[in-house]
Amino acid sequence: MSDNREPAARNGGPAGPGSGRPRVRPRPARRIRWDDPTTIWRIVIQVLFLAVIVAVGAFFYRNMTESLRSLGLTFNFRWLKLQAGFGISEGIAYDLTDTYGRAFVVGIVNTVKVVFFGIVFASVIGLVGGLARLSSNWLVRALATVYVEVFRNTPLLLQLLFWYGAVILKLPPVRQAVNLFDRVFLSQRGAYIPRFMLVEDIGGWRVFFIAAMAVSVAVYFYRRRQLMLQDRPGFPSVWALASFVVLMAGGWLVLGSPVTVDLPVLQRFNFEGGLQLTPEFTALLLGLSVYTGAFIAEVVRGGIQAVDKGQREAALALGLRPFHVQYLVIIPQALRIIVPPLTSQYLNLAKNSSLAVAIGYPELFNIGTTTMNQSGQTIPVFLVIIACYLSLSLLTSLFMNWWNRRLAYVQ
Repeated sequence: MSDNREPAARNGGPAGPGSGRPRVRPRPARRIRWDDPTTIWRIVIQVLFLAVIVAVGAFFYRNMTESLRSLGLTFNFRWLKLQAGFGISEGIAYDLTDTYGRAFVVGIVNTVKVVFFGIVFASVIGLVGGLARLSSNWLVRALATVYVEVFRNTPLLLQLLFWYGAVILKLPPVRQAVNLFDRVFLSQRGAYIPRFMLVEDIGGWRVFFIAAMAVSVAVYFYRRRQLMLQDRPGFPSVWALASFVVLMAGGWLVLGSPVTVDLPVLQRFNFEGGLQLTPEFTALLLGLSVYTGAFIAEVVRGGIQAVDKGQREAALALGLRPFHVQYLVIIPQALRIIVPPLTSQYLNLAKNSSLAVAIGYPELFNIGTTTMNQSGQTIPVFLVIIACYLSLSLLTSLFMNWWNRRLAYVQ
């Protein structure tokens, strides 16, 4: 009986009376044997090592405080409440009279904005590039190879300067802006795109949106349970997303459009309306997306090729079409291989955003260096910058690790 129950336990079956899964007894805590000389020496060595670490930290802290005292400064964070007095070219509401703390908030928001959209665009570029690298068409495969090799093997700083100085700033002036379908305009001052805004009377749509979300969640769990019972591969989230789109489209027909589109219109000296993307933000977003997308393309290609060819052959032998083979068999298995290195690329993108200081985009590091030069609080400012980047990276890792656990094989 125990042999038949162990596989169920390993497969994640429910534990408890009548479940068929034996309870796993926790291992007893390992007791310290004080009469064992080896154990005593291990404890002594660890205590000594910890004491050395504390002593080294105390030495550096004392050296830092004495250096600051010689400059007439003290180690504190009260400077965050002082008036900044410098301008920030873009971001959330900010004034010259605001504090350094507010300036850091603007830098954090600008960093999160470019990292979020950079991850989205880099993922799309990497997915397309990785699939193109495996294409049976020679031209598509060759173009994808050239893209990956060129952008992956040149410095990111050089690419940012290229996008900013050789592409964005070389666009025509505002009066001769490049017109894309009368919706998007490109000029030396950046990109002008439509702005989508909610209508004033959104009450009916709010109820419909909540109902659509509830139905989508129900469809997700129903489809997930159905696939588990049938022991079939698939993506229940796709069904949930399709349900949400269909319901929202029905609401569009019944209630009308929930958004209004504000298009950019060329006036005498500049465009009015719409949403402006500054040259610095546009160049940084392009540089990070294209550069990171080249690495993600290799991750995608390697993940797909790591799936055993027998899986494809077996799926084709069962009568599945090539699209369904890729969608239902190859990609679900490749994702388990792709996600861990993909996390590293997302973290690299977040950290590489600090290179925006070279093109003048007011992100976290740029604002931090300005604060450092004005306040003289070098070490505290560096600590704040490190804490912000560390928090952003940890949050990204937390989400990706959760996703990786969801995709992992059940042992």
